[in-house]
Amino acid sequence: MTAAAVCAAALAALTVAPAQAHGPDRQTLPRWSVKDTGTADVRFRGLSAVSRDTAWVAGSLGTVLRTTDGGGSWRNVSPPGAGELQFRDIEAFDARRAVVLAIGEGEASRVYRTDDGGATWTESFRNTDARAFYDCLTFFDHRHGLAMSDPVDGRFRILSTRDGGRSWTVLPDSGMPPALEGEAGFAASGQCLVSSGPKDAWLATGGAARARVLHSADRGRTWTVTDTPIPGGDPARGVFALAFRDRAHGLAVGGDFRPGQASPDAAARTADAGRTWRPAGAPPPAYRSGVAWLPHSRTAALAVGPTGTDLTTDAGRTWRTVDTGSYDTVDCTPDHGCWAAGEKGRVARLEH
Repeated sequence: MTAAAVCAAALAALTVAPAQAHGPDRQTLPRWSVKDTGTADVRFRGLSAVSRDTAWVAGSLGTVLRTTDGGGSWRNVSPPGAGELQFRDIEAFDARRAVVLAIGEGEASRVYRTDDGGATWTESFRNTDARAFYDCLTFFDHRHGLAMSDPVDGRFRILSTRDGGRSWTVLPDSGMPPALEGEAGFAASGQCLVSSGPKDAWLATGGAARARVLHSADRGRTWTVTDTPIPGGDPARGVFALAFRDRAHGLAVGGDFRPGQASPDAAARTADAGRTWRPAGAPPPAYRSGVAWLPHSRTAALAVGPTGTDLTTDAGRTWRTVDTGSYDTVDCTPDHGCWAAGEKGRVARLEH
């Protein structure tokens, strides 16, 4: 059995009855281990896991933190003068290089890059169009990446970089399908725009009559769009996060982000690069804002949200709740490191 399979099996065991989960065996089960970041006033919706040891988080109050010792200590590496910005996405290449996105209308949407572990930052993009509102970014490799804005002139706007986020260009919108009325992305976890492989990217939407996923196979120049079974019909509903383990197999999670609102059918899966989506037979019980495949697994993934963490061991067909802590985003690494982050400065690593 692979390490990923062992991890998935052990996570599934978290749902055993309390009478069975006691004594030393309970300590051997994987669990979220909360790390002290010293930032209880910050909500971290941006997360980039580099390894079991190294991770970056980005959040409110212009805050960026970095750990290189598995969460034992955190360095505040926030860009100077960014205290009023809302960082919602961060993509790190290693312990020294990272790109972070601030969201908001007009000039509140910005991109910064660091090459020295956050000691210094360079602002590489500032939005000057009052109609644009950037939500998420993704990278195909260390050089090529995209960022997305809510629709401008009726179409989602895409930024492209070829130099690792040092400079950005707005792509032509001729290959972008028209947006629905009220359609937008959700800057809830940094996972409304994701990629897999050298050219494929997916964009998640909500807020309109239908919740949709857009797919590009040419680094954002042309897009196709597909409806998902995740409910729309309200500005608070839709697809909030995507995860692809390869260019064909993906997961979508979402729901209604308002506390206490029902979120039926809040998960879906695809096996054909997003051309079609199937609803989960047993979806998460509530809104979920982040999702990630467990490393080296074809069937296991985690979804997180304010009311808990859910596990699938059958590639998104069924989900079960394995933790009730509040998290907004989740990310896993090839060396079997999984991290989650959320409100009140909460950051956790999955411990075995």
